[in-house]
Amino acid sequence: MRVLVVTAVPAERDAVTRAFGGPAQVREVPGAEVHRAGPFDILAGGVGPAAAAAAAAFALAAAPEPYGLVVSAGIGGGFAPAAPVGSLVVATGIVAADLGAETPDGFVPVTGLGFGRDVILPPDTLVREVAAATGAVPGPVLTVSTVTGSADRTAALLATHPGAVAEAMEGFGVAEAADRAGVPVLELRAVSNSVGPRDRDAWRIGEALAALTEAFGKLAPVVEGWTHHDRHDRNRD
Repeated sequence: MRVLVVTAVPAERDAVTRAFGGPAQVREVPGAEVHRAGPFDILAGGVGPAAAAAAAAFALAAAPEPYGLVVSAGIGGGFAPAAPVGSLVVATGIVAADLGAETPDGFVPVTGLGFGRDVILPPDTLVREVAAATGAVPGPVLTVSTVTGSADRTAALLATHPGAVAEAMEGFGVAEAADRAGVPVLELRAVSNSVGPRDRDAWRIGEALAALTEAFGKLAPVVEGWTHHDRHDRNRD
């Protein structure tokens, strides 16, 4: 089974390919390069949900063989204390956290406005197996278009999305492209910083990229052992 992995930037893509050693095979797709390593085809699709969705959609459409799984991967911010810096998180739900409208009564998600959707669910069985193999903390991962930089915004996100473990900027875009192509999706993140007041000096990007490399080394046998039945089971337990 081939797996498409979509990261935001080349540093994240290269962190994934390092899990398998040696030079990756490279082929062109519209707007990006796909690097093949192990069971994974990895591309850096750009920052934000729109770029990620476009890159994932083009890669899925241009694939020489169908993909059995799409993974949104990279580094991200973790909500303390659930996901400290250096930890891994795996999404139980990929959430478009700021897709909706501000009202006098607070934020209303797009579903509350009567259209669209704001959550895409990865397969339960796969999430459990990935968490067991990698030590990743399972929980909702929020996709935001603006990275959180204040305590007030952190509190507002957690009030709206209790149990959220991390935020990043691409997951929901990747998930939309995968879901429209009929392919299951997963989101895996290494935590480089805590969600909250912006403090670049406290970020640990190198450590998070190293954790991402280690995670994908452990992820390969999990996805290779995932059965055809599991891949197409979208039901929640």
